[in-house]
Amino acid sequence: MPDQHLNSRKRRRALFETFRGKVETKEARRIKSREHRDDTVWFGLGMFGVVGWSVAIPTLFGVAIGLWIDRTFPSRFSWTLMMLIAGVAVGCWNAWYWVKKAGRQITED
Repeated sequence: MPDQHLNSRKRRRALFETFRGKVETKEARRIKSREHRDDTVWFGLGMFGVVGWSVAIPTLFGVAIGLWIDRTFPSRFSWTLMMLIAGVAVGCWNAWYWVKKAGRQITED
């Protein structure tokens, strides 16, 4: 009989610890959500804008440099097209870097 009482006590203790862990996790999420109340839909749209500009600016710089090279040093190759592709590649890498950095920060939090 004492063994059954002890096992019952251990089971209750284990259930209590599991329940307490769930409550602590939910409370931590609630506290964290209070810290991020300023993150509205506009914040999310702004982040899309940042990603868009991180691709657009290197692309425009690439086109500008390509046009300058084509006007200054004429050749049979289109430097504008090559620099456009290079600018898009750099911009996509830049956007990937920022998205990955933001994702890492979210998972760390």
